[in-house]
Amino acid sequence: MTINCKGQLIDLSSPKVMGILNITPDSFYDGGSYKNEKDILNRVEKMLNEGATFIDVGAYSSRPNADHVSETNELKRILPIVNLILKEFPKALLSIDTFRSTVAKPCIEAGACLVNDISAGKLDDNMLPTIAHLKVPYIMMHTRGTPQNMQQYTHYDNLIKDILFYFSERIAAAKQLGIIDMIIDPGFGFAKTLEQNFEVLNQLELFKILDKPLLAGISRKSMIYKTLETSAKDALNGTTVLNTVALQKGASILRVHDVKEAVECVKLVEKLEVRS
Repeated sequence: MTINCKGQLIDLSSPKVMGILNITPDSFYDGGSYKNEKDILNRVEKMLNEGATFIDVGAYSSRPNADHVSETNELKRILPIVNLILKEFPKALLSIDTFRSTVAKPCIEAGACLVNDISAGKLDDNMLPTIAHLKVPYIMMHTRGTPQNMQQYTHYDNLIKDILFYFSERIAAAKQLGIIDMIIDPGFGFAKTLEQNFEVLNQLELFKILDKPLLAGISRKSMIYKTLETSAKDALNGTTVLNTVALQKGASILRVHDVKEAVECVKLVEKLEVRS
């Protein structure tokens, strides 16, 4: 199971780690942490040294009830950072966390190599055609509504079946346009209650039926810290526990704030040889 990033084939049969770089002032865990270019480059260097295969750069916070950011501001935030990182680390594989084709396109043209879309093309009709034109891998996530109202849409007839149907429809739409490399993300914390997040994790292996690599983005989320009655800041141990479960149930990519711990997770789980 491989994806093509700028001519480099990445083998996802051995799980990879995607490090998170939020350049938003209001992300739930690390919002506003990186005040200048030096902070950003130090963060990227640390994640690469710790074993991140991908760096996921986002300039629009998608946490519940996050502030809306205009396309102009999102692009103004993210494009200089993409250029900055690739000037310093030309071999870095950058993922662009956006649901807007007008943001994805210039970032890919600047040298980023994949797009991570929380809406799987549902918030921008031009996204799938843009991905097809750019010929880059595409991460499609399950959610409903927008970050501002998604927690109003947590009623499902059958949670897992509904999500599987959503992905089968999105994959078909992408295939029709000629998109080849697709990764699916069940969207922990997006249009799902606490209990539903655990239901998705508990049945994660069922998503193998879609025959696409699976990304798990659980890092420091409320399903962990609310369950443990703590905070995002103190949710690293819980993150490691649930990342282990995700790997054992077939996750190919862990999207995380803490790269070193996730890489250790992958190494130890691979030693168990329980992956099918």
